[in-house]
Amino acid sequence: MSAMHEPNAQQIIDEKLYRQMGMTDEEFDRAVNMLGRHPNYTETGLFSAMWSEHCSYKSSKPVLRKFPTEGARVLQGPGEGAGIVDIGDNQAVVFKMESHNSPSAIEPFIGAATGAGGVLRDVFSMGARPVALVNSLRFGDLTDARDRYLFEEAVAGIASYGNTIGIPTVAGEVQFDNCYSKRPLVNAMAVGLLNHEDIQKGIASGVGNSIIYAGATTGRDGIHGATMSSAEVSVEKEGELPVMQAGDPFLEKLLMEACLELVKSDALIGIQDMGAAGLTSSAAEMASKAGYGVEMNLNLVPQREEGMTAYEMMLSESQERMLIVVKKGREQEVIDLFSSYTINAVVVGRVTDDKMLRLLHKGEVVAEVSADALAEDSPVYDKKSEEPAYFKEFQAAEMTEPVVDDLHATLKELLQRPTIASKEWIYNQFDTQARSNTVIAPGSSAGVIRVSGTTKGLAMTADCNSRFVYLDPETGGKIAVAEAARNLICSGAEPIAVTDCLNFGSADKPEVFWQFEKSAEGISEACLKLNAPVISGNVSLSNEVDGVPVYPTPTIGMVGIVHDLSHVTTTEFKNAGDVLYVIGEASLDFGGSELQQMTEGKISGRAPVIDLDVEAVRQKELLTAIQTGIVQSATDLSEGGLAVALCEKAFGAKGLGAGVTVSGSPVTALFSETQSRFLVSVKEGDAEAFEKTVTDAIKIGVVTESDSIVINGDEGTLIDGTVTELHAAWKGAIQCLLNSEG
Repeated sequence: MSAMHEPNAQQIIDEKLYRQMGMTDEEFDRAVNMLGRHPNYTETGLFSAMWSEHCSYKSSKPVLRKFPTEGARVLQGPGEGAGIVDIGDNQAVVFKMESHNSPSAIEPFIGAATGAGGVLRDVFSMGARPVALVNSLRFGDLTDARDRYLFEEAVAGIASYGNTIGIPTVAGEVQFDNCYSKRPLVNAMAVGLLNHEDIQKGIASGVGNSIIYAGATTGRDGIHGATMSSAEVSVEKEGELPVMQAGDPFLEKLLMEACLELVKSDALIGIQDMGAAGLTSSAAEMASKAGYGVEMNLNLVPQREEGMTAYEMMLSESQERMLIVVKKGREQEVIDLFSSYTINAVVVGRVTDDKMLRLLHKGEVVAEVSADALAEDSPVYDKKSEEPAYFKEFQAAEMTEPVVDDLHATLKELLQRPTIASKEWIYNQFDTQARSNTVIAPGSSAGVIRVSGTTKGLAMTADCNSRFVYLDPETGGKIAVAEAARNLICSGAEPIAVTDCLNFGSADKPEVFWQFEKSAEGISEACLKLNAPVISGNVSLSNEVDGVPVYPTPTIGMVGIVHDLSHVTTTEFKNAGDVLYVIGEASLDFGGSELQQMTEGKISGRAPVIDLDVEAVRQKELLTAIQTGIVQSATDLSEGGLAVALCEKAFGAKGLGAGVTVSGSPVTALFSETQSRFLVSVKEGDAEAFEKTVTDAIKIGVVTESDSIVINGDEGTLIDGTVTELHAAWKGAIQCLLNSEG
């Protein structure tokens, strides 16, 4: 559409064209009142993008304010491209998690790849060098051909981008459930490092300073991507969806290196990537945060396509682009710096003192809107919240134990469940060793990278059991934080901060909004108790297919400090003769468990209870034991319970098995998903010291030099299987499903 054929202000009103852009009648009236006139087509586009849920958080702001965001280590909380946490020695870790769910439901390879690219830009725009990627993925049942396709392509997209740019993927999680069929969740997390003096912010300040556009050219791809990410995907309407923005990791690598050199220059005032809503969000947000205005001449914007309108340029979400503010008179040295990396950089505007976002095109002012109106003054909604009927029903349900006829066969079947089975098929596609600082690669509780030049490490993980959140959002929110922290503790790290990706259905549904509110309350309580503030994050609403929401999935990304790399601990057994301990007893906790889903085909009842005081004590005691050097291996008990954890510890060790004895009901002892529990191996000579340090430790057996997992109960042997047989079932399950027909 050329500028000449764009609808005029009257047509926008008469035909209610703003509705096509995702604005309500009330929102359009609000924009008219702010402007004091009717907006033109470009201005309507600016408002629609910036006031979309994806950019403005208009439905989620009241809930997000509950999160604890401050702490002794926090240098930058929510509100910038990424959060920043002090790790000592003048260094800081920078991290953020982002969703790319809608694009991944349509074009999974491109959607997942650009998700990784976008979150990397969030990190290096803060002045940090990205050092690792983490992902959290949800897919439908792999027996469905479309869901297999989405899974394979999304994994390939993440691998392609991360491997090409040279950032290792060191951790992640994948869960499978039919509620995600056709609507996968693709959450990408990036972690970076910087020195305190290199911290940058996305601000446009200083009247007369220049605005530089750097990176890829602007095309018509991804226009209204932010609006699309704020709406439900209808499976039937895929043909009507916008052109997806493709990523170029080769270009991003050069852009990253140029930006990391630029942050050392005193010519730089502010820098921000062009993410959702492209040029609009970066320009409006940078001006608004600084209390200044921005004037840009769109004729100067590097364009990939002929005849682009102001509307198209401002709303394009073409990838690998940055907006940079530099001191007046220093433009050429910045342009030359980018040129040395073969990156195109051009001056496109200047900072003004009038707090307006003013756009010029072909000699005319085509938009003139308050930057604050776009970035700060979006409507904020207190959405209706209503407890769902199912919740009362589940809370009243009697706790029952699933019926299991054959314990051995059940364990083998559990090991083949895609959520539990080996994820090697996935992480073998990733370059996990790029940059040569990986200490623990995917396959253990958390990924760990070395902090160059020190004896410290950074541990990172992502976690959320959405079944528990569905059954009881507040409890499930607590469990998501606690389990992420457990993963770090088991790796020898002290948890320090959280980023999140809050994936829910439509906020217009009172039951969904109730899930959102309650899970946020649980997350907040757990973050406070475990001393891990929320420093960044993302909200992704409208994750529905044909009106049916996915399970509420508030994914928790967490980073911890390994104070000395000698503390690094992994999952697998180390030596025959080591003593095995379980920390914490099993209870009748099967609501939302893998065993319940497997045996009954659905989930119901109460989620496992979690006592955050007990959780905090056990985590602290176990970390102390690990840091003292008396723990050989550690893992938390999660999906599948004790029996699955025991097998997984044997699978990673060559030629080692286990002999253990449990008491009480065999099904509960083996498969319950009771919270705050760990399985730990300790050298026999350290057993006494371990028992003194960890108060809830129960000795259950030993690591054996055999190919067997033997579990005895009160009345004899419950399971006697070979590690070889169980390992084969676990290792090949996902590949087997991907090879299936249907």
